[in-house]
Amino acid sequence: MLDGFALLALLVATLRAATPLLLAGFGELVAERAGVLNLGVEGMMLVGAATGFIATAATGNPLLGLLAAALAGAAMALLFGLLTLTLRANQVACGLALTIFGIGLSALIGLPWQGTPITGLATVLWPGLDAASPLVQQFMLLDPVLWLALAAPLLVSAFLYRSRPGLVLRAVGESHDVAHALGYSVLRVRYAAVLFGGAMSGLGGAYLSLVYTPMWTENMVAGRGWIALALVVFSAWKPGWLALGALLFGFVTIAQFHAGALGLDISPHLLTMLPYLATVLVLVLISRDATRLKLNAPAALGKPFTATG
Repeated sequence: MLDGFALLALLVATLRAATPLLLAGFGELVAERAGVLNLGVEGMMLVGAATGFIATAATGNPLLGLLAAALAGAAMALLFGLLTLTLRANQVACGLALTIFGIGLSALIGLPWQGTPITGLATVLWPGLDAASPLVQQFMLLDPVLWLALAAPLLVSAFLYRSRPGLVLRAVGESHDVAHALGYSVLRVRYAAVLFGGAMSGLGGAYLSLVYTPMWTENMVAGRGWIALALVVFSAWKPGWLALGALLFGFVTIAQFHAGALGLDISPHLLTMLPYLATVLVLVLISRDATRLKLNAPAALGKPFTATG
């Protein structure tokens, strides 16, 4: 049996493991709600991870590293937007190309920085923390990016369902022709959504290289961008299900280390597969109702827009 401290430590570790997925997933959720399918999340996360690490190593300031990562992710998203929104290229093909480009670019710019030590992002320093109980200390020693990730489900839900700009964004994702006829700039809304998704993906990647494992390693995102994409689709574009899926992935990621520590005779390769396998299996069970997915999917998702309709 786990005591209270061990349970809280497990919870904190789960939240840290889920943070990159929460950031990238909710960024992609907003983009897809606007009708844009960007499969380049993995590439944007990798470029964000490399850029954030390089900026932090060069300046010694992890906050500047996070800012650089967000800007790098947004720049990658802007390239995607120019190709798909302005030039109306195929969104699926461009998204896959963006991922391949991001893998190569991050490896290229990060190569000189492999093995470079950095000081990662510090946790929030609360007054009187030293005098608090171990349980309180464990909970309060959380970094600012994790708090942002925890707030993302509430903030995105409030924006999409309780604000006029969110209503406009969802209208663009459902029928860009109707939104255009009502006088809304479809391209402006979609560009804003794509840039937001890129910035969040960049932050998710930077969290891995600055907080979760403060180092740079080629391909360190390790498929989390694809998991974030799967979470958006299989959660039926619902913020609550997306958050639960991200937390599930984080929990199974941490559980694999506990399984090894308990001495269970399980192949380490199987343990490495476990978080991805468990997340996909649960999401498949959740999304067995094809009608539900079809009804919740933005009707204009992946469809190019022209002013003439």
